[in-house]
Amino acid sequence: MGVCSGISRHFGIDVTLVRVGFVLGTLLGFGSFLLIYLAIGLIAD
Repeated sequence: MGVCSGISRHFGIDVTLVRVGFVLGTLLGFGSFLLIYLAIGLIAD
């Protein structure tokens, strides 16, 4: 969906850091970041 790419481009940081952040957030947040990712992907489409 390009969510991580869009976030990294907007804030000017490396896309790998954003992706790792989302993975860690999903694992540590019991899947809440996955729902956030899907919501952003559907809304920003």
